[in-house]
Amino acid sequence: MSLPHPVTGARFASPVPPGSGWPDDPGAATTPVAHTPAEVVSLADTGDLAELDARVSVCRACPRLVAWREDVATAKRASFAGEPYWGRPIAGWGDPDPWLVVLGLAPAAHGGNRTGRVFTGDRSGDWLFAALHRAGLAASPTSVHSGDGQRLTGVRIVAAVRCAPPANKPTPAERDTCAPWLAAELALLPSVRVLLCLGGFAWDVALHQLARTGRPVPRPRPRFGHGVVAPVGDLWLLGSYHPSQQNTFTGRLTPAMLDEVFATARERGGRDVR
Repeated sequence: MSLPHPVTGARFASPVPPGSGWPDDPGAATTPVAHTPAEVVSLADTGDLAELDARVSVCRACPRLVAWREDVATAKRASFAGEPYWGRPIAGWGDPDPWLVVLGLAPAAHGGNRTGRVFTGDRSGDWLFAALHRAGLAASPTSVHSGDGQRLTGVRIVAAVRCAPPANKPTPAERDTCAPWLAAELALLPSVRVLLCLGGFAWDVALHQLARTGRPVPRPRPRFGHGVVAPVGDLWLLGSYHPSQQNTFTGRLTPAMLDEVFATARERGGRDVR
């Protein structure tokens, strides 16, 4: 059954077939698909960021995640029952020549997995994009759906694991299977100066990937904490509590704390502090 896209009104099946016209869909019907961890390694080896995004968006290498994301896309949450769900992996999104990369854990089942854009359509994204806008890095304080006109300047947002996992908990094997996509993406973003990690999972993944690419990770490895800054070669690694409802509802993370993190990012990235 096809349903209308909330922004364009065009009708789509759930999950959305690649190349069917979904706004900002990087994939095509002919995009090669990874079905195994070995195929992820092979297909991540491309020198083109747009092609990498396309290949990420059709990956099927983790059977548990494929089944979960597609089951969610088919069953839907009652409040979104009248719209199509993306139901595919989420590619990185934002400025193709960023000085700042924001690294999260994974798409939300009814957020990115529904809208097709990372940190879009859920409460965590509401907090993140509002802070990006206050920092002068996003065109709008909200990110509701693909095709809504939102744009980022100098920033790219990426998930460490590209598919929505059950209970927001990918397995170590799923994390490692997805890792070559992130490694390839970072290699294709030479302008990055700051890597902002939202939560301890993203922090650990970032350190592991940077070490694998030969960057001089400090010893002992820096421990995650909100506002922690660590030099890793020509990059600055910056930590922030994840803008999850658990953190924002309890006051563990406040808008002021997020603003301070982005001010630090601008300072370490050589940008004027607003």
